[in-house]
Amino acid sequence: MEPILTFGTRGSPLALAQAQMAASSLEVAHHWIDGRVAIVPMTTSGDRVADRPLADLGGKGLWTKELDEALLAGRTHGSVHSMKDVESERPATLTIAAMLARGDVRDRLIGAESIDALPQGARVGTSSPRRAAQLLRLRPDLKILPIRGNVDTRLAKVEAGEVDATLLAAAGLDRLGRHKTGVPIPVEAMLPAPGQAAIGIECRSDDDHSCVMIQRVDDIQTSAAVRAERAFARALGGSCHSPIGALAQLRSGEVRLRVEILSEDGREQMADEARFAVGDDETPAQLARDMLARAPDTIRRLFAGR
Repeated sequence: MEPILTFGTRGSPLALAQAQMAASSLEVAHHWIDGRVAIVPMTTSGDRVADRPLADLGGKGLWTKELDEALLAGRTHGSVHSMKDVESERPATLTIAAMLARGDVRDRLIGAESIDALPQGARVGTSSPRRAAQLLRLRPDLKILPIRGNVDTRLAKVEAGEVDATLLAAAGLDRLGRHKTGVPIPVEAMLPAPGQAAIGIECRSDDDHSCVMIQRVDDIQTSAAVRAERAFARALGGSCHSPIGALAQLRSGEVRLRVEILSEDGREQMADEARFAVGDDETPAQLARDMLARAPDTIRRLFAGR
């Protein structure tokens, strides 16, 4: 029996779990039997080199390049992405047709009961500029060490004592069945990355048939929130070197967006928020421009601005 849709995905355990969530959601929504959405794992450029920070390799596009090529060539009907790993600027030939209901947006700390409980000078493994800056703002004594790899690889480095602690996305741990692994960090202490905990399904802009089928599983609240966060990040002109926190939530029909941008060492931080109508991309974009205009050089130099 031929599949109706074929989805490309990265081949990590987490990416495969998320792709299966997307496939199952489509099958349930359309009353298809299991297997009508096929999953095609791919090795991306970002997966091939795991010993250097992503920013040194060319940025987030390394997670999407091969998936984009397969999608544009017609080898797949859609690509399943972790939205926090998708560049805020995407080709006009591709469109995010749907986002599944968002998971837990928080980070979890592995290796200690809280950030305050980390020993003086503890080694924390992360290659995320956001997490590094947020940690250093709270605990300037910490030593940040670059660490990459899938969830099991990062957990193993803590277990082996290569680092004292690390931070992982709560949603990713949950999707791998690790519901009790780590201690959740409140968003008041560490705002998540734009798009964190959201799974997106992207299709070709000219493939109306596939896009309409995929849109059937779009979670309206998640899409509205993540699009607002991405509008903010896009206007900042940030890169993988840019520490950005953003969290949008819908309340009474409007979007509440909380944001922060930081210097690399966390010593400088700017936080703000805005409320606006669903679908209004200009307000979060203007918020980004206003913050950059007020920002010290230690922050402004990390962003191109748009």
